[in-house]
Amino acid sequence: MFTTTEHGQTMHTKVKEFIETQIEPMEAQFWQDCHELNPDGNWENWRWPEAYEALRQQARKAGLWNLFLSDETLGAGLSVTDYAPIAELTGRSILAPHIFNCNAPDSGNMELLWRYGSEEQQDQWLTPLLAGKTRSVFCMTEPDVASSDATNMQATAVVEGDEIVINGSKWWSSGLGDPAVDLLIVMAYTPDESKDRHQQHSMVLVPVKTAGVKIERMLKVFGDYDAPHGHGEVSFDNVRVPADSFIGGPGMGFEIAQGRLGPGRIHHCMRCIGAAEKSLELAVHRGMKRTAFGKPLLQLGGNLERIAEARIKIDQVRLLTLYAAQKMDSQGTKAALTEISAIKVVAPTVLQEVVDMAIQIHGGMGVCQDTMLPAFYAQARALRLADGPDEVHKTMIAKLELKRHGFRRKSQSSKS
Repeated sequence: MFTTTEHGQTMHTKVKEFIETQIEPMEAQFWQDCHELNPDGNWENWRWPEAYEALRQQARKAGLWNLFLSDETLGAGLSVTDYAPIAELTGRSILAPHIFNCNAPDSGNMELLWRYGSEEQQDQWLTPLLAGKTRSVFCMTEPDVASSDATNMQATAVVEGDEIVINGSKWWSSGLGDPAVDLLIVMAYTPDESKDRHQQHSMVLVPVKTAGVKIERMLKVFGDYDAPHGHGEVSFDNVRVPADSFIGGPGMGFEIAQGRLGPGRIHHCMRCIGAAEKSLELAVHRGMKRTAFGKPLLQLGGNLERIAEARIKIDQVRLLTLYAAQKMDSQGTKAALTEISAIKVVAPTVLQEVVDMAIQIHGGMGVCQDTMLPAFYAQARALRLADGPDEVHKTMIAKLELKRHGFRRKSQSSKS
């Protein structure tokens, strides 16, 4: 049912071999080097280990570059269904998405510029991003409002003459610490009384070195700065950019966001599946090699059942995610809204459950830096909030289900 093309299968084989031979053997040392090079939150001094750029060049030379982009000239020419199993492979590694120039938020930002950017915007920003010469950040979440409702947004992007003036604060802006970052894509409120509440927000291209842009700090995720990628808080104080810095035009922010987040959620979820597979693999090997009370750990305390449950859950979420990918390819993002929200709820939750099981099997080793399990757990727990918390996606699924059966939720302002 979910057969990939010959091209997709060939790329899958190449990516698998590259990860197994070039990335996995050195990944543990790579992240240790990152921690030693970037010991604190002083992001201005953050940098990648030397192996980072060498691996990226090697991947690009092998044609394993911009795999997420379906454009045959700019990307790998893969459909969403073709790319999904490849994204799963990259999810087995924290490093792999960066090496193939397929990491968030850059992949989503590149797809956004490819779909909605003007020719000038593409020349200035998309081309160097595709070449891996720069990095970008997506600024949406705010510290002072409940960002689960994006219409709460307080940061503003107001047109004054031939300029856009931006004021406000954003945080959890992923990738803000990367030394190569040059571009911020800022979603902000553009007041217009003539439009409804979902047509009063805009996306604006802001060079990071524009006057009034200030990186306030980097935020720790479970005590880790995630350097040199990082997740930061940034403020905008009367930041002025040319009026042609709107992507698509004023008021198009929500429309563009849906186009950006749809494919991105497929990518996130397939990477979750890859991480869950890796976690299950680690649990099995650890549980069969360690003994207690005269038996392998997996033969104690119901652990065999936990392994079985993990296998069932992983395969279920993979099938659901592939179904969403196929529906996006055949019918478009809008037709797959239920499936996209469903996988966004299920995939990080399954990853969190499988990693938790694997940590328990590992004992003390499971919570230290000797395995990737702590990083996978942080990834899973953060993704249950990123791109919309579980509760928002469940509400969306329920609304679409009611609509499918002929019911529409009454407006809050309507009288009973």
